[in-house]
Amino acid sequence: MKIDAATLVPNLREMPALARAVEKIGFDALWTSETQHDPFLPLALAAEHTEKIELGTAIAVAFPRSPTVIAHMAWDLQAASDGRFILGLGTQVKPHIERRFAAVWESPAAKLREMILAIRALWGAWQGDGRINFRGEFYKLTLMTPFFNPGPIEHPHIPIYIAGVNEKLCQVAGELCEGFHVHPFHTARYLRDQILPNIEIGLARANRSRRDIQLSSSIFVATDEGEKEMVRAQISFYASTPSYRPVMETHGWGEAGEKLSSLAAHKEWGEMAEQITDEMLDHFCVIAPPDELAHAVKTRYDGLLDRITLYTPFEPGQDAGKWMALVKAFKQ
Repeated sequence: MKIDAATLVPNLREMPALARAVEKIGFDALWTSETQHDPFLPLALAAEHTEKIELGTAIAVAFPRSPTVIAHMAWDLQAASDGRFILGLGTQVKPHIERRFAAVWESPAAKLREMILAIRALWGAWQGDGRINFRGEFYKLTLMTPFFNPGPIEHPHIPIYIAGVNEKLCQVAGELCEGFHVHPFHTARYLRDQILPNIEIGLARANRSRRDIQLSSSIFVATDEGEKEMVRAQISFYASTPSYRPVMETHGWGEAGEKLSSLAAHKEWGEMAEQITDEMLDHFCVIAPPDELAHAVKTRYDGLLDRITLYTPFEPGQDAGKWMALVKAFKQ
């Protein structure tokens, strides 16, 4: 099991020092996300200032971008990092795609599946003879003149991870992808009962096996009462989202999820965390003292996840000793 770091990249100027710190501590990968900032730009700087760690997006939102735009970005980052880049894509949810990105929301699993095929068709053309003839339901790519062809690179195989919660995207990942970003709003039971069986369905479609895909997730951990309450509040936010209701329903907590949705709709944020019981918290969060945390994480996720990232973003210089101790304990 690998242990990775995540960053929100508040300022691009901070990225070189952050990336060097992540590599020095011994993390296996550094992930950026698309929240308040672009996920790709920081990785260009990280590629320049590191030598060994993997660098990936967890995730970049797919549908506001064309397959060609994503393919170019990934191709350049793969070349710049000497083959260490991982392209992580996600669908986001309908309100954000339509109202935040002003893009089209349609058949998300099918469209993301086709986007992956289109991106790989472009990479194949650039590494090969330059010809492209991809015709799908959502994307059509038939033009690639030499002037716009970046040409072959030394490490043309770029792993693709996709993110999701429900069955269709799990199956797409199993069929086509090198990795799957499990949403942090999960439980071990949900992984066993829902995520892994649907990954296996996709693997079977493509005659692949479990070793052909890595499951990665950002996970909630708490080592004291303050952290427990912060996690409780974050879980209540995720649990209020209807798209994530199946996770709650797996444990028979569907009614609690509906109540949380109602509280969120009425902007009663203060009452939401109170709906997350200690039992719920224990299922969503690994709770352990700092010196036992690595063992507790590996015990919970052994056989379920291949790589983990703490939900708390990494910041250089802040609790560096704690991060180093955790990584060292995790790798022993």
